[in-house]
Amino acid sequence: AEQAERYEDMLEFLKPVLKRKGDLQMEERNLISVAFKNLSGNKRTAWRALTAIEENPKYDKYHEKTKTFKVKVEEELKKICKEAIAAIDDNLLQNANNAESKVFFLKMKADYYRYMGEVVTGEELKDISDKALENYESAKKEAETLPPTDPVRIGLILNFSVFQYEIRKNPKGACEMAKAAFDAAISGLQDLDEDKYK
Repeated sequence: AEQAERYEDMLEFLKPVLKRKGDLQMEERNLISVAFKNLSGNKRTAWRALTAIEENPKYDKYHEKTKTFKVKVEEELKKICKEAIAAIDDNLLQNANNAESKVFFLKMKADYYRYMGEVVTGEELKDISDKALENYESAKKEAETLPPTDPVRIGLILNFSVFQYEIRKNPKGACEMAKAAFDAAISGLQDLDEDKYK
């Protein structure tokens, strides 16, 4: 399903894994992430394209239809995000029994709040932003037990910095966070075994 880019089917095939008790292997976590990421990615791309069309005076005569279509895409994106968050809350996070798995799922949960934050405004944005921040902070705290070169830890900090920049409108904090993670990873490279370095 993944190779055929049939991500709805991929997620359907993964449903037993989403409900299974016990921690998941890295490959299983990655498959779940790929399915949700591609489903949401298509909606995010469509939403950005519709926003550009909506803001272009050349398409003013289509404004109402574009706006209606954009709302439809927003609802579809929110549905996917809520499904990902529910899967994490209902089973995946509570069965994560090591720091890397916990960080992975807390980061993923925060990411899906961030994706919703890209398409909402006002109080809804504040609420979603606060939930994303809470999960990024929890993941960051849990990640302190991982080496600074760990790919899950690095991915977390980079996504957290994107959240700071795009959703919280804090470019200075975002850059400082990303630079600190980069510097820590670079200094940690000397401690890696050669096979892990590659």
